[in-house]
Amino acid sequence: MESVRTLKDKAFLIIKGLGMGAANKVPGVSGGVVAFVAGFYEEFIYSLQRINKTAFKLLFNGRFNSFYRYINGKFLSLLFLGMIISYFSVSKILDYFLVHYELYVWSTFFGMIVGSIYYINKDFDDWNYKSIISLLLGIALGISISFLDPATENDNLFFVFFCGIISVSGMTLPGFSGSFILILLGNYVLLLVDSVNALYDTFAEIFTGDFSFIENEVRVRLLKVLAMFTLGSVAGLVTFSHVLNYVLHNYKSITIASIIGFIIGSLGVVWPWKHTLYKTADDGSFVLDSRGEQIISHYERFLPELTSETFIAIAYVLLGILIVLALEWYGKRTKQIK
Repeated sequence: MESVRTLKDKAFLIIKGLGMGAANKVPGVSGGVVAFVAGFYEEFIYSLQRINKTAFKLLFNGRFNSFYRYINGKFLSLLFLGMIISYFSVSKILDYFLVHYELYVWSTFFGMIVGSIYYINKDFDDWNYKSIISLLLGIALGISISFLDPATENDNLFFVFFCGIISVSGMTLPGFSGSFILILLGNYVLLLVDSVNALYDTFAEIFTGDFSFIENEVRVRLLKVLAMFTLGSVAGLVTFSHVLNYVLHNYKSITIASIIGFIIGSLGVVWPWKHTLYKTADDGSFVLDSRGEQIISHYERFLPELTSETFIAIAYVLLGILIVLALEWYGKRTKQIK
């Protein structure tokens, strides 16, 4: 019975990784919120924080089993397996729904974030002037970021490394959308679409014995970009986990209040009812990215009219809230079993 339960836990951990990976791919949604609500945020941060000097000593001395146990490798490997699968599967499904059912997708995410605010706030009772100020500052910062205009694409490897550090913060900071930050930095399509697709195509060609990609300059450039982005992401994960561990340990109330505020402020990013406006040149033509697609300038938000489509969207908002409540129920149930 115990082995079956362990297998079930492993499967659910991979599913949680799928959820984090999908959330990190969608602008405005944070993988950290998924971790927070699903009840494994603290273990995630603790495991990342174990990637330190001691871990590297174990690794370089060839003590691989000790290294694996020290960093909670079983937990991290299953979680990251889910994220990797998500980037090549679930995220593609999300891309399809964002194109064909954009309003309902954003409505679901809006509901999930509203539910996340409830989840994080319900057990927080340390409200004082410091935490209230932190809440207001978090709201202001979230709103400010959500209304910034995106920059243009930049494939400089040092800048790509920096993008990796910044974007991965969405995994460790609930409410901080790394993919939305990539849009603001101008590199969302390059790093989360073009380079990922380049890696997928490369693996597919290698599997069939085709190594012609080596002579494809565009493909090689995208693979270099993805490699540098991955290095930056790893560096960011480890760095942010240590910082967060210190901050949560010493300033827990202020940090949680700031996170709540930031998530509230970021609701503007995922507001379902918005028009997407694209960048235009002086002659009125659209500015295109490396894939020949229009580059987003900013979002124009509006209040919806009371139509059948609006009521369906509201139903999806409620669905998003229910998803979070279901995750909370599952998290409680898992703790009770253990």
